[in-house]
Amino acid sequence: MSLIATLARLEAVSTGRAQPAATVRHRHLSTRPLVFVPLITAGEAGAPLGALVGTDRDAPRLLAVPQPRDRDLRFAFLAELADVVLPYIDGFADVVEPAERSETDPETGKRVKVEVELCADAPQLIVPSRAGIDLVRLLGRSTRFRRTAEQDPETPFPAPPRVPLLGRWLTHFGERARVPGSSLLLAMTDVLGRHWATGQSSLEDQHLGALLAWIAPPEGRSGAEAAQEAELARDAAGQLLCPPAGPATDPAFDNRLLAPAIERYDRARTALAAAEDGLEADDRLGALTAAEREIRALVASRTRPTWDAVWQGLDLLRELPEGSRVEERWTRDRWSFTGHRDRVASGEPPQPRRDDAVTAANKLATREREQSRLEAQEALDDPLVMAARRLSGEAFAGEVVDVVMAYSESKRPSPRPLVTVRTDDGPHLGERARAYRSLGGKPQTVEFVGYEDGPEGGLLVLRVLDRMGRGKEPEPGSVPEKGDRLCFTLFEHEPRGGAKLPDPEETPWTHGGPPGEEPAPEPADQVTEEDIL
Repeated sequence: MSLIATLARLEAVSTGRAQPAATVRHRHLSTRPLVFVPLITAGEAGAPLGALVGTDRDAPRLLAVPQPRDRDLRFAFLAELADVVLPYIDGFADVVEPAERSETDPETGKRVKVEVELCADAPQLIVPSRAGIDLVRLLGRSTRFRRTAEQDPETPFPAPPRVPLLGRWLTHFGERARVPGSSLLLAMTDVLGRHWATGQSSLEDQHLGALLAWIAPPEGRSGAEAAQEAELARDAAGQLLCPPAGPATDPAFDNRLLAPAIERYDRARTALAAAEDGLEADDRLGALTAAEREIRALVASRTRPTWDAVWQGLDLLRELPEGSRVEERWTRDRWSFTGHRDRVASGEPPQPRRDDAVTAANKLATREREQSRLEAQEALDDPLVMAARRLSGEAFAGEVVDVVMAYSESKRPSPRPLVTVRTDDGPHLGERARAYRSLGGKPQTVEFVGYEDGPEGGLLVLRVLDRMGRGKEPEPGSVPEKGDRLCFTLFEHEPRGGAKLPDPEETPWTHGGPPGEEPAPEPADQVTEEDIL
């Protein structure tokens, strides 16, 4: 945790209200996100109890499983979820725009630019907390390999059509959520916690109600008091007034309300199966319907407060202006969405259960690179984030007090101006260390020459190295002028790419490559009409 973040948390404790941790919004928010508030049974993560899902704030779709241990009812829940999620995804798959992408020419081996299609926008899935992201990943892993009756008529427990396709998309969302800066799948608690600092721990911030209580406490209440009430307050029946839907349920709800309701449902279903005539069956069907309706009402009572809290969080985030580099990261999300759309449409098999060594290493390298890029871009977009980097000695800001034109010693001298900057910061500059400033959206490199004592304290002398044009004289605006206020960073604005990994056939045997026979790939499911967007 940076010093700025620590001070913000202390200020939140002192004032009783969350303090801004950012001046701009560092994540993309869709104009029509799909909000998903899941609920699962305690002790069995793979048994969904219900969910609220949809894009309309005032009209969510309620999904409920009256008996979570029943495999058929769980599949029915997933089929209903697919009926909501897949049409939403399909709405972004067909609207495309032309774009260029670099590819390797198989004949020459050189990188060439080719024109391809890029989806003009991408879907965005929002869940209440980080545990919701884990559940999305779990649902994807448990359904993408399921076979339908059309694919295999002899499969013992066939999945409804489109459920395997739903699993592939949920897996993609879950994998993309692991990439720093991605916005395809967001946890509301993580996004709010990035932009506000509360007076509680980051673990306590995973309770969405408590987090919102710190950010927007009721009139006359402190954030600590409102958060404590959100976590602990119960009604006369002993039920939480602000159920977390985290997505596990509260034990008091399980024991006093849910378990008796499911027991009544089981008794009604058993009685219906034992009915001997039509009149008796009608009466027992009514009892079964009433029991199922009761469970749906219980699921709605646990998920609706969280549903409203997610939309309240969206309102708070939309009040912040979007960072200038957020759109660039969203474009990479659109490329990711377009690539998976193409893989599904071409009939490729589902994502494997385990990645091979090269794929795993590539994923790790990508996440490390995106983490470095995200940290740099957030600092460049946000003065408050940059202040934390300045305090840690990774950046400095100051005023230009002198500029002296100088040239390199070569056959063709190039401009190398010396810029003297007065700063109150304490950057960790070593001999000939390099620093960077943003010039027209691109980094300009300077080299630290040394310190110079002045009447008002120490001065830094920097040599400008690039982005001044190809002529003997620097282009206008490419060299700082006296009186300019500038900010330099000691970290690079764009992370460097690592070494290229070997092809799978050249991977050492210690990492699953030759010698020996390659393992047979997992068989692909037969492509059906439901698998095509």
